[in-house]
Amino acid sequence: MATTVPSFPDFIYGTAWKEDRTPALTELALRMGFRAIDTANQRRHYCEEGVGQGLVEAYQAGLVARADLFLQTKFTYQRGQDHRMPYDPAAALPVQVAQSMAGSLEHLGTDHVDSYVLHGPSSNYDWTGDDTEVWDAMRMERDAGRTRLLGVSNVSLRHLQQMEAVGAELPAFVQNRCYARLGWDRAVRLFCRDHKIIYQGFSLLTANPEVLHHPLIAGLTSDSLTIAAVSPNATPAQVVFSFARSIGIVPLTGTTNAEHMRQDLASREVTLPPETVRAIESLAG
Repeated sequence: MATTVPSFPDFIYGTAWKEDRTPALTELALRMGFRAIDTANQRRHYCEEGVGQGLVEAYQAGLVARADLFLQTKFTYQRGQDHRMPYDPAAALPVQVAQSMAGSLEHLGTDHVDSYVLHGPSSNYDWTGDDTEVWDAMRMERDAGRTRLLGVSNVSLRHLQQMEAVGAELPAFVQNRCYARLGWDRAVRLFCRDHKIIYQGFSLLTANPEVLHHPLIAGLTSDSLTIAAVSPNATPAQVVFSFARSIGIVPLTGTTNAEHMRQDLASREVTLPPETVRAIESLAG
């Protein structure tokens, strides 16, 4: 049996866009060694019930116990849903939050999740009164023991600064898409560092193909003296994930390939010299 995971995972498996493959891929990710699973009660992009089915299969196979896992799900506003909404769209926002959480717990077969994430503020520009109302409702879910931590996804520096300005409790986690050309979301990362917020980065590979094919990365993953000092035969993806950790990012991957899962987890053994980290960070336009 695997050992209990720490409070903050160092790698997360993402289950978006898996559809009917969700149960098998969730079970496979756990079999390969992932212990943190990210999902959402948003049928448009996730099959949260399928995640729960994969968890059951893993439990029955003796791969893990619930205590070994970090389970993270999300509340999504109506604008991010399709017709399969997980709550009464006519209900008040706090009721929607409670109904969404109840559905998530049922889907995942648990009495609590480890992290509950606002799947994006209601406005692309400002932290609004609706966000404050939803955030307060999410805090109630935490205070009732149905989650341990609260996070916000798809959030800007402006959103975070406005949360702070209105006296809102800041999130334990931020989860953002991370573009190299934007400095790997530098402004948000620095806010998170200064406020002791964990930064989760997704699309580290798919959003940055130019980095994966950059001569700097190609040189690091060749049979050169440079890579010999890092990790023999490291892949470009492993270098990117190692780099991400070096600048304070907890990486999230959604690969469907078992070998890539193994390689991604093995990136924890890849250590990049400080000058290499600085060089990769400087690849931003």
